[in-house]
Amino acid sequence: MNYIKHLTAFFDRIIRDNDLNPTHISLYIGLFQHWNVNRFISPVSISRDEVMRISKIASKATYHKCMRELHEKGYIRYEPSFNPFKGSMVHFFNFSDDLKPVQKRTSQPKKILPNNEQALNNRQTSNETGIEQAVVPSINYINKTNISNNSNLGEQATKSKKENQILKNENDTQKKLREKKGTNQEIKTPPAWEIVQEFFSENNYPEIEAQKFFHYFSSNGWLIGGKTPMANWEAAAQNWMLNATKYNQSAPIKNDRAKYLHTATIKDYSEPL
Repeated sequence: MNYIKHLTAFFDRIIRDNDLNPTHISLYIGLFQHWNVNRFISPVSISRDEVMRISKIASKATYHKCMRELHEKGYIRYEPSFNPFKGSMVHFFNFSDDLKPVQKRTSQPKKILPNNEQALNNRQTSNETGIEQAVVPSINYINKTNISNNSNLGEQATKSKKENQILKNENDTQKKLREKKGTNQEIKTPPAWEIVQEFFSENNYPEIEAQKFFHYFSSNGWLIGGKTPMANWEAAAQNWMLNATKYNQSAPIKNDRAKYLHTATIKDYSEPL
């Protein structure tokens, strides 16, 4: 028995049978596997649990319903066994004889068409002849397409290269500006103590303020706010002087001495009541 022809004929039958669903097909394939394992001997003894496991059917009611309908439609002949120790019997029908032999086509010489005509569709069935026009790209058309694509790719590559160069130039310019700006902001050489002392003395400020200013900015690396490099130490010193004037203004002295009680008569509190 040719099982390939058998399955081909089976699928031809289920295409025309609108009453079958995927569960019927899965059950028949599970039964066919049992038939194949037993070397296509008919009838075949089957186990319900084994067939349900192979065909992926989880419901016993669905299994019996599909088995009964396959029997009624002539796909198999089912002989159920009501004995739990004896398997049911399934008779298979050979569908390979239902296939019609395929006739070989007689080879026809190919028709050579002129260059200005378009080829017709050579695909045809046994009942009709194709009349559609086949889209047959010529070699010249393919070559033109490839040339066009290559030129477009070349233009895109050149454009991308120019854009990358422009971005690189902009980045270099911004980097130089940042470096120049940072150089202008930083103090190349911090002022010496004598210069700071002389500057405060010229502005009539005491030496103690000059010491505070010098030691404070020397400790933090001459940074404004601890972050920004100092650009002009003289301007920073002027700002220091203004703040020193503001914070060193004489504040009113608080008299925390206890005040006497204001009474009309002087009373001696040592006398007993």
